[in-house]
Amino acid sequence: MLLLVDVMNGELHAGNFDSSFDAPDGIAATVNILHISLPKPTSDAFPRTKPWLIQHNPRSSLELKLIGAKYFNKAGGNFVKGASVFGYGNGTSKGGSPKARVAAYKVCWSSCYDADILAGFDAAIHDGVDVLSVSLGGFASDYISDTIAIGSFHAVKRGIVVVASAGNDGPTDGSVTNVAPWLFTVGASTLDREFPTYVDLGNKQKFKGQSLSADSLPSGKIYPLVSGGSAKFINASVEAAQICVSGTLDPKLVKGKIVVCVRGDTGRVDKGKQALLAGAVGMILVNDELSGNGLIADPHLLPASHISYKDGLAVLAYINSTKTPTAYITRPTTKLRTKPAPSMASFSSKGPNTVTPGILKPDITAPGVSIIASYSGAVGPSGQDYDTRRVAFNTESGTSMSCPHISGIAGLLKTLHPDWSPSAIRSAIITTG
Repeated sequence: MLLLVDVMNGELHAGNFDSSFDAPDGIAATVNILHISLPKPTSDAFPRTKPWLIQHNPRSSLELKLIGAKYFNKAGGNFVKGASVFGYGNGTSKGGSPKARVAAYKVCWSSCYDADILAGFDAAIHDGVDVLSVSLGGFASDYISDTIAIGSFHAVKRGIVVVASAGNDGPTDGSVTNVAPWLFTVGASTLDREFPTYVDLGNKQKFKGQSLSADSLPSGKIYPLVSGGSAKFINASVEAAQICVSGTLDPKLVKGKIVVCVRGDTGRVDKGKQALLAGAVGMILVNDELSGNGLIADPHLLPASHISYKDGLAVLAYINSTKTPTAYITRPTTKLRTKPAPSMASFSSKGPNTVTPGILKPDITAPGVSIIASYSGAVGPSGQDYDTRRVAFNTESGTSMSCPHISGIAGLLKTLHPDWSPSAIRSAIITTG
């Protein structure tokens, strides 16, 4: 069985991470394997009559409220036709194997405590798992005080492959976490699929961005363009309004316009929410210098396009060059076989290893940007309380998404070579071109 420990924003996401994708025109896109077929579990935490259903056992850390969630149905490897996000990326999704069995141990609630994390490792070891996928981490620290290093050490001693996220604090040098030598540490990169949308300026300049906005602007019409910093309330700071912080945008200056919001401090989708509340018809999300060229397709609440830092400077320069700046945002599309791909995500944590500099970390990278995954109906696609939309699939980005891809490959190797050690499996993967 493949054990998936995936904690994101206090919620556990175990799903069908873009495992297979059929393009609308029949061209197969990148295949990212997560789930695998391995021997049947023997622990009484798993009912033998219905191995696809995880039931609550008071002796384990299995989370009761997730019984029957689509994450588990998809984790078993079922084929799901018509998987898409608002119609974008439409295709057939599946796990790595229809016979896969996935156990999920929730170890974080509002916070992540050492005792709960170690209890999760203990339960997994007791249940006889073959692969642990740990989308969890903190700051790198000495191994004797690092809970994940300690728990994974005991798992690896018993032949369990432990794959862990590198962290999302890039591009800062030395930001990589989960750096213990026995861990298989995974960074995040793009794949050869995009959801492009274009920003057309009144001066005929055109910039390519990314978005999964469900709504689009009417064609054949241009709209006034304003930067957040120029559309602020009198008592708001330019810096806060420039990044579209809640309560800084003046509806009198925003209504009916496309607003430019700079990335930073607040969530990407929340910036669009603030623009929408102020009466904007669209948003251009501009990267700050640290984010550079890293673009993410988000399910924005209004027509939006996420563009690079360099392109953002050009947009802001255009606004400052004329008294009547205008723009238009095209509807997103799905594009396959894009190049260059893969490329490293700007958020993916970087080395060097600050604990043991002589050991390179991360070990490998895998798809972790705008990855289509099955999604809970309990919250909207933005994850915000105000989002009343509900979707069966959503896109997520982060090393929490790239980690399970490597876990699936590790599981396949474990199936083919059950006598291989975790080190042998890691070596085979990172040395394979």
